[in-house]
Amino acid sequence: MLDIKIVRTTEPKAKPQDESKLGFGKIFTDHMFLMDYTADEGWHDARVVPYASLPMDPATVVFHYAQEIFEGMKAYRTADGSVQLFRPDCNAKRFQDSADRLCIPKIPVEDFVQAVETLVDVDRDWVPHSDGASLYIRPFVFANDVGLGVHASKHYLFCIICAPSGAYYAEGLDPVRIYVEDEYIRAAPGLTGFTKCGGNYAASIKAGELAEEKGFSQVLWLDGVEKKYVEEVGSMNIMFKIDGKIYTAACTGTVLPGVTRRSIIELLKDWGYEVIEGKLAIADVMKAAEEGKLEEVFGTGTAAVVSPVKELDWEGKVANISGGKIGPLTQKLYDTLTGIQWGKLPDTKGWTVKVEPKV
Repeated sequence: MLDIKIVRTTEPKAKPQDESKLGFGKIFTDHMFLMDYTADEGWHDARVVPYASLPMDPATVVFHYAQEIFEGMKAYRTADGSVQLFRPDCNAKRFQDSADRLCIPKIPVEDFVQAVETLVDVDRDWVPHSDGASLYIRPFVFANDVGLGVHASKHYLFCIICAPSGAYYAEGLDPVRIYVEDEYIRAAPGLTGFTKCGGNYAASIKAGELAEEKGFSQVLWLDGVEKKYVEEVGSMNIMFKIDGKIYTAACTGTVLPGVTRRSIIELLKDWGYEVIEGKLAIADVMKAAEEGKLEEVFGTGTAAVVSPVKELDWEGKVANISGGKIGPLTQKLYDTLTGIQWGKLPDTKGWTVKVEPKV
């Protein structure tokens, strides 16, 4: 167990009065968690301190070689005023997988979860009270050696910041239009597609900007080898309901193993659906749409939870889905998962973790 020192701010910020205008990732809480790593001492000096800028030398290696990873998770306020997390151990384990690929020292699962719980406890008054709003939590680690040279750093900083946030997408649960990208690629076998590292997202910006110029909300990425099989959307995993079965790309190194994705698959199997994780050609998706068999398409992710898709555009062809409305299964998944996360439905899966007041 970490010995976390807590230094509370003497200048607390004014909390947002209108939670309908929170946006996403724009406002940050009073405190942050920090912990250092050195080759000699390992991870040490765990602390919660007032939120502030981080002093960094221009030659800090993360600026030049991008050795960093991050996570995304949320804290939810339930009807009785308590605060809970959703499957934080899954985020902690994925953080370790990302760390391993980026040559970053791993943080034990229990230490990661303790750090998150402690910061959320200190800033629990920042967890929104309004329906649908939550406290977004961003843990990240970056290399902070000073000097140039492409090799694993000997110094790292683990940081957690929190942002009270409303709905991630301005469109809310309204079905979105998605552009199928077949020129640029997001990931390829042997690279970092399964990790949460900034480089993956930086490489996706160009295609995302082009899609946005054309009026699309997101990009659907195809595989990096044949540019034939669907993989994931810019900020979400994606699933297709075709002729009663659920199809989604397998997490075999090029697709992020989403915590929401994993949870949705468990729910679907509980409800008796056949879930097929494997290769699905975009041509087959479009053909299913033509034949009236593409019943629903939806993205899954921490920020959006479940995001319905009403249109796929590929090579000038358009697949219209669910009559432009939210499909019944998509709605049921959204209602069930958010119900568990906000404590409106019983958690029979053991997914939620109460943040008990300790500080």
